[in-house]
Amino acid sequence: MAEIRYDNRISELEDIIGYTFKNKDIIFAAVTHSSYANEKKSRKLKYNERLEFLGDSVLGLTISEYLFQKKPNLPEGELSVTRAKIVCENSLSQCATDIGLGKYLLLGKGEELSGGREKISLLSDAFEALIGALYIDGGFETAKSFIYRYMDKIIKSCIEGKLFYDYKTQLQELVQQNGEQQITYSVTDQFGPDHNKTFITEVKINGAIQGRGKGHSKKEAEQNAAKNALNNLKTN
Repeated sequence: MAEIRYDNRISELEDIIGYTFKNKDIIFAAVTHSSYANEKKSRKLKYNERLEFLGDSVLGLTISEYLFQKKPNLPEGELSVTRAKIVCENSLSQCATDIGLGKYLLLGKGEELSGGREKISLLSDAFEALIGALYIDGGFETAKSFIYRYMDKIIKSCIEGKLFYDYKTQLQELVQQNGEQQITYSVTDQFGPDHNKTFITEVKINGAIQGRGKGHSKKEAEQNAAKNALNNLKTN
């Protein structure tokens, strides 16, 4: 993606999240992956790892404050468990997907070719970096408002004891409505180097294939297979 055209992409992202950055360098850094910066070493570009670190803290404080206020009778242990469910990698990557964040990331060629725009870990990190950028440019209330707006469903689902992002659980709950059903997951293929493998998984219900998915871990592939099966079952 040519940088000369990237100002327009930043404007698109700002329109989506409803916030215009005063300092464009901050939002540019938030969407810049280290792989891209490494390919442009002569330009000494800033990338999003430090912003991710900051965003993680801002997110943790925001969710802690929310749970503390909304759940006054919940003991410390349960508060910690609930917070962990809300701020986990899967839920954050889902939020990033919801706003189409992957489309706006600056990635190195290798990361691009390996499907970086859809990687759960990369999307999760970028979402936290965006929170960090909002905190620096607009302050805590701006970042908190963004978190509440785009994580509302996940926060409420986790408080109610559900895993909003857990497609395997959703699939199990759906099929068990018709009595006991056997759900099995199996890896049908894997390829790529050890440090960046891709797994292909299929899910069967009572021996019949209902969905397929791929991911850079077996867990991610199973979740995507379950998501595919849910879509197929709801369509049918």
